Amino acid sequence: MQQEQPNAPGDERFAQLCTLAMQEMERLAVPGVAIGVLDGAHQYMAGLGVTSIDNPLAVDADTLFQIGSTTKTVTATIAMRLAEQGALSLDEPVRAYVPELRLADTDVTDHVTLRHLFNHTGGWAGDYFDDLGNGDDALARIVERMAALPQLTPLGTIWSYNNAGFYLAGRVIERVTGLTYEQAAHDLVLAPLGMNRSFFFPADVMTYRFVVGHENSYPPAAPSAKIARPWPLARAAHPAGGISSTVRDQLRYARFHMGDGTAEDGARLLSVASLAAMRQPSVAAANGEQMGITWFLHTQGGVQLARHGGATKGQMSAFVLAPTQQFAITVLTNAARGGELHQAIVSRALQIYLGITEQPPTPLARNAAELTPYVGRYTALLADCELWLEGETMMMDYIPRGGFPAKNSPPAPAPPPVRVAFCGDDAIIALDEPFRNTRGEFLRDTAGAIAWLRIGGRIQRREP
Repeated sequence: MQQEQPNAPGDERFAQLCTLAMQEMERLAVPGVAIGVLDGAHQYMAGLGVTSIDNPLAVDADTLFQIGSTTKTVTATIAMRLAEQGALSLDEPVRAYVPELRLADTDVTDHVTLRHLFNHTGGWAGDYFDDLGNGDDALARIVERMAALPQLTPLGTIWSYNNAGFYLAGRVIERVTGLTYEQAAHDLVLAPLGMNRSFFFPADVMTYRFVVGHENSYPPAAPSAKIARPWPLARAAHPAGGISSTVRDQLRYARFHMGDGTAEDGARLLSVASLAAMRQPSVAAANGEQMGITWFLHTQGGVQLARHGGATKGQMSAFVLAPTQQFAITVLTNAARGGELHQAIVSRALQIYLGITEQPPTPLARNAAELTPYVGRYTALLADCELWLEGETMMMDYIPRGGFPAKNSPPAPAPPPVRVAFCGDDAIIALDEPFRNTRGEFLRDTAGAIAWLRIGGRIQRREP
């Protein structure tokens, strides 16, 4: 274990997190982890394990991991800077900036705004990925192809996580700045914040120490890991999830978003009002959370938390802020089961640093007759869910369909079936790993019939 504690005395609480992380790494076959914590004026960082099982180097606080969708908050931060400069408005139709935009629904084409994109209420199928090359036209080309994405729900009505919306947001940034998205991110966020180890392109990442992703097996076999390929995301996906970063840089980013809008050198990047607006709830998300401007928001133990993690091919990130407490934690992992490790580490950190203990909802007893109306197959672009009964127990099969990180990518290894139980009206919770405590919600149409299962943040259409 490599551990750094700049400007801070030794901290037994952080040591507890590292011990727990090493236990979870062993249990889940996660080769490498980096953890960073801000606790007021104190900063703690640790690197655990190795970058790759095939070519192992020790992970440290400056090792690069793909942070995936935490990048979406950077995209929104760019937009907020441009809004303060008068270059764009979050509430102006996107077509004002991208007049050639065509979506499947002409009314949505005319009225969708950046705010819809940033709070995931665009309503079209959002998990569309494709590799359209490394040219500067990648975003323009993938936005053209968004015309083929079906409109699932009316604009602004149903929250469902939408990656494709961020292609369009990135294209707006290119149009109003005259820069590529990556250059705009560098000039407006990464460089001013001193995030000098945060990159989009593999050619930059490969000059530093970086991890590779790993795929995992599942019980009953002993957990194992193998290298996940390909390594990069397509350039077209950069505004949705393209940054590779370090825990040191992620803590710089956290400090900015919990601060007064100035960089470390005193330069003002955003007003306090704009930072607060990003954490202002705007729509209900899933499972009791609210959505701000790209931040997932909920109050726990009287403390407002803002979060946004990410997942790429075999790499996972967690990023949680408690601005009123000046507390933040980031956890970066290089295996598909890293999300389970994140859940354990973040939960323990909130408990020992902030005194917050979150209990999952209590499973409720339901008999077979009550469960039967929910049985069936629910489908989406990247994965299906199959619900069936074993006696009076509901089971769920999560069935990957492929399509990530490119549309022709094969499916990831399928996890084993898990038990699920109801925890409220039309609300379920998974009882077994790897989905333990994952919650889902059934959404009904205007006639009261079950139309969707929203799980993993995505709506999945019920098949007839």
